[in-house]
Formats: sequence, structure tokens, C-alpha cells
Amino acid sequence: MKMRSRWFYGTVIAGLVLMVLGAVDPLEGSLVILAGSALVAVGALLCHSRSQRVAWWALGLTSTGVALMIVLSQLGGLGGSRGVSVWWGLLLLPYPIGWLLGIAAATRTLLRARHP
Repeated sequence: MKMRSRWFYGTVIAGLVLMVLGAVDPLEGSLVILAGSALVAVGALLCHSRSQRVAWWALGLTSTGVALMIVLSQLGGLGGSRGVSVWWGLLLLPYPIGWLLGIAAATRTLLRARHP
């Protein structure tokens, strides 16, 4: 493996680590997960990975979910007397789906690097 491509795979590894660490607290770690998802997408692009399309979808879904989570938090959260209906929580589904896709894209990129 060339030295330059090691750096590219390093971005994927760093993104994967950030995504796993951010999952400890998904609300407070949402920006960490978003940064990790971006690193995975950029790393997959630079490595010319087959899973780069999945990584970009993961970044888009994660960004959308995090943005909607921030908006719902500003509106007072879900349920309760001041919050919106609990059913609005369905808008948050892109966040965990994007997280899972990002983990899958990072894992696939790294496994393909080991066994081309």
C-alpha cells in the first residue's frame, strides 16, 4: 500500500472512531458523529472505494437527521406539555439510518483495503 493511500485510509479509520465515540451519547455526540461521517465519506472518495456512494448517502442522512434534531430541540423537544407530538420523532429516523450506513461504508472500505 502506498504511503499516500495510507493517509486516505487513516481518514476512514478516524471517521469510524468518531462515529463510534459519538454514539455513546447520540444527542450530545451528534456533531462528533457528523464529523466522523464526513471523514468516512471523504476518505472513501479519496480511496476510490466502491462504497463511496453509500458513504455520501450516510453523510446526507446524518446531516438531515442532526439538523432536524436541533430544530425539534429548539421547539421544546418531543412530548410533554410544551413539546410537539411524539410522532414528529419519525423525522429523526435519517439520523440512525445514516449512522448505520456510515459504519457499514467505513467497514466495507477498510475490508476492501485489506483484501482487494
